[in-house]
Amino acid sequence: MQRRSLVSAVLAAGLLVAAAGCADGDADTKSGSGAAASTLKIGFLGSLTGTYQAVGTDLKSGFELYLSMHDNKLGGHPIDLKIADEGDGAPTALPAATKLIKDEKVVALTGIVGGGSVAAVAPLLAEAKIPLIGSNGRPELKDLSGVWTTSFMSTDAGQAIAQYIKDKVNGPVFAIGPEYQGGFDQVGGFTTEFTKIGGQLVNGKATWTPFPATTNFLPYLSQIKQSGAKAVYTFYAGKAAIDFVKQYAQSDAKDIPLYAAGFLTEGSVLQAQGDAARNILNVCNYSPDLDNEENRKFVAAWKQKHPDATPTEYAMASYDAAAVLDRAIAAAGDNPTPESINAAVAKLGQIASPRGNWQFGPKNHSPIQKWYLRQVRNDGRALANVMVQDLATVGA
Repeated sequence: MQRRSLVSAVLAAGLLVAAAGCADGDADTKSGSGAAASTLKIGFLGSLTGTYQAVGTDLKSGFELYLSMHDNKLGGHPIDLKIADEGDGAPTALPAATKLIKDEKVVALTGIVGGGSVAAVAPLLAEAKIPLIGSNGRPELKDLSGVWTTSFMSTDAGQAIAQYIKDKVNGPVFAIGPEYQGGFDQVGGFTTEFTKIGGQLVNGKATWTPFPATTNFLPYLSQIKQSGAKAVYTFYAGKAAIDFVKQYAQSDAKDIPLYAAGFLTEGSVLQAQGDAARNILNVCNYSPDLDNEENRKFVAAWKQKHPDATPTEYAMASYDAAAVLDRAIAAAGDNPTPESINAAVAKLGQIASPRGNWQFGPKNHSPIQKWYLRQVRNDGRALANVMVQDLATVGA
């Protein structure tokens, strides 16, 4: 598991500029030899159906937004984006990834919603020596030589908020989440850090709900009420998040403060939850109201294409995955290969991002970045995840 990193000096360092091309789309369409730049195939794998369809759709939209802002080129090369459906996890993700790798012959893969999907696809990518620039949570993996994520390690969110909850809650906490790899990591990041710093779990260890079968959470919410918990920490996303939050607001546990990984109230699920989500405190590595130049540019472009939607963490991380590939492909030579692109990613240094500057940690190939506390409340127009304060910087 990652430890907090005191990286303020690193994060304050200047942006490393790629040798050829740049994230603002200035890269020429000619290679150094004068020949026209070749078209590159990039694979996108995401949940476009199933429980996490909203997440996968936002990942796809974020990547496509960056492409549209850069003349559909990365590193000066026209991009042929090949899209495949991850579905609900490894059983559908693996054949979809196999097609992208063996039939489409992509030079890099991006996206992937589920940690279990990442674990299933990673060996196939390693065999083909194709880099993964993942844009959602990732579990621990043994071989990281070609695996990068622009979002987070799945344990990061819970780790980042653990001290805050320990300081604010006067009593034991009930931890609950879905019974699959992403849930184990997300909730486990919190329970491991929380107990390490002296926090008490009223249920001793996290309670797991069968996934995706659980749609009725009321028996679990009754258990929470009867436990004497002074707060609840959870992770759900997609349809499960909608069901959990709506039922929580109607249950006997409704007066117990609810803390969560930010994905509980992220994006379109918040619209579906409505007032049931009001006042939920959550932790995320992005908030659309962050005040920096990159975020203003990102939000404005997103609103132009999606006037009725607020940009999400998922869209931001996938937008950043495109930015990473833009700089890496530009630095990978006249004829980029999967190997040269992967080698260039390792040398990128800091990334200018809507979330604030970040860089890949050498240990986990995931961002060293700030995490933020947000609260669901009215931002003047509608319910939104409004930034409250900085939390921890996490990454390794």
